[in-house]
Amino acid sequence: MEFSEHIKTANVEDVVLHQPLRPPTKGTLCITGHHLLFSDREVDNAQPVLLLLLRNIDAVEKSSVENIVNYLGLFSNTGRRDRLEIRFVLQCVSSLLHLYSAQETCLSPQVFLTHVFSASYYTNYSYLSSAAKLCKSTFGAKLNMGKRLYIDLCWSSVFVCRGTDSSGTLIIKCKDLRVIQLDIPGMEQCLNIAKSIETLSCLDSVVEMYPFFYHPPDASLKEEWGLSSCGRHFAEMEELHERWRLTSVNQDYSVCPSYPPAVIVPKAISDDAVKKIAKFRQGGRFPVLCYYHRKNRMVIMRSGQPLMGANRKRCIEDELLLHTAIDGSDSAFIIDTRSAQQAQQARMMGGGFESKSCYSQWKRLHRHMERGKPLQESLIKLVEACGDKSTNMDRWLSKLENSKWLSHVQTALSTAGLLAECVERDGHSVLVHGSEGTDSTLLISTLAQLIMDPSCRTLEGFLRLVEREFVEAGHPFQQRCSHSAFSHARLQQECPVFLLLLDCVWQLWCQFPLALGFSEALLLRLATEAYASDYGTFLCNSDKERCSLQVKEKTHCLFRALLKTSEREQYTNPLYERNELAIWPSVHPQSLQLWKGFFLRWTPQNLHLELVQEEIRNMVIDWGNIALTG
Repeated sequence: MEFSEHIKTANVEDVVLHQPLRPPTKGTLCITGHHLLFSDREVDNAQPVLLLLLRNIDAVEKSSVENIVNYLGLFSNTGRRDRLEIRFVLQCVSSLLHLYSAQETCLSPQVFLTHVFSASYYTNYSYLSSAAKLCKSTFGAKLNMGKRLYIDLCWSSVFVCRGTDSSGTLIIKCKDLRVIQLDIPGMEQCLNIAKSIETLSCLDSVVEMYPFFYHPPDASLKEEWGLSSCGRHFAEMEELHERWRLTSVNQDYSVCPSYPPAVIVPKAISDDAVKKIAKFRQGGRFPVLCYYHRKNRMVIMRSGQPLMGANRKRCIEDELLLHTAIDGSDSAFIIDTRSAQQAQQARMMGGGFESKSCYSQWKRLHRHMERGKPLQESLIKLVEACGDKSTNMDRWLSKLENSKWLSHVQTALSTAGLLAECVERDGHSVLVHGSEGTDSTLLISTLAQLIMDPSCRTLEGFLRLVEREFVEAGHPFQQRCSHSAFSHARLQQECPVFLLLLDCVWQLWCQFPLALGFSEALLLRLATEAYASDYGTFLCNSDKERCSLQVKEKTHCLFRALLKTSEREQYTNPLYERNELAIWPSVHPQSLQLWKGFFLRWTPQNLHLELVQEEIRNMVIDWGNIALTG
């Protein structure tokens, strides 16, 4: 695809940029295939004031309507109902003008709009998209104005919008929660820029995304990709080799498309048995080992739900695998991240759960964790609350509570704590699954390992954990992170599971400031990179997709970049002291906090807090250097 096809206006002069925590700046706006750039011509500096990855843009709002309203003086002698109707008409007119700018037609805008509102509209839809049809149907259903007034308003709007002194405003809302305003001279230029942003920020083709074009000077595509893999993890755990083995049954991804090529299974289970088990589990996600607890030889496994269905189908090989995995122990636990009612409903739809009669040594525990649309809507409500400029504290706290985000944090931490308690304190092996096993399953298995294993709490150890348990394990990043909290698009498969993980890790970081070897800056960086990145680490939905698109051969690895000497220092916790004990999080409501560094990161109050934290960090580093040299 030629990106130039979608760029009608490549640059605009005399644009005013308003961005958080900085004064307004006048300069030149440029748009490329992947970036929005803004340069201040008055400053002799090669660096742009703004370099924004288009993939980071969640929504674009055009605010030219108010200028039209004010220009026409429509509000001066009208009642409230009429004002609302006029405002609604103008909003739709703005959308129609945007539509016109995208039409390949020789009609003038006046003739175009006259056609829109003519009687022939009802029989001739050739000029309009479905969005414009919706505008027209809404006019007819909700407004009492006559057709003549429609046309008059349209003509007046065209006059204002096409005038030489007119200007438009774009409100750009980013996935990292930044809100940027651009005042662009010339309505046509404004609409062209908006159209280009909307198109280029939502590219469907992975190979057209920026990571395939990014070539940092200090890195080579010949460098090894990633920090961890299932094979490397197995090789480091020699204690496993007696009872477990590394199987390549999924080498061509035919057994489970969301698993990596090599996984760890009990040595007594053959590859043929694994293939039969995969057919009995959701998405082919048969039970695999993800963690071995050296202290007591217990394991954590994860999988998809069993497909027993209403007829209570069985799989002898699946039962044998789980029996073999616990090595003759009296009991083990299955943590199901659905409620008992949800699990029963899933059984009627072809899914289900492990029955007591067939898995007698396994005790099932249900811990309901929200996923999908409810979790995405929770994020949207939270961001809306954080953007509320109201000084009414009661109202703000009410919005915060109604978002239920901290409740999701509490549930995730408490479920992960339960998993860790079963393994660490009670000495039982655990199988974790929900439905697909690609979201909440990975969330709590990751948190549980962070709670129990000190090797996962170093900077490199945590990045290896995230790579192994989210990237390699098949979390569908491209689907879950396609939009953030501002998008007006209809929700599909978006879900902020990874963001929830990072929030939970931040809670641990606050409660145990000496136990984690990485800083909050790392969590913020990962939260940003998951939604829009220069690197290929979070591209695609599975290792299979990354392999087919040659992501590892043609893009650079984020985790490798974060561990370079130039980057490592800012992501290291200078207060870190290795703690061999488990760190048990408190999940009482008073112990959980709003992650201000992320959700309020673009506010003046948080900027002051960041400056103080940076000063304290520098002091700690200086004291440490003095102690080493003394």
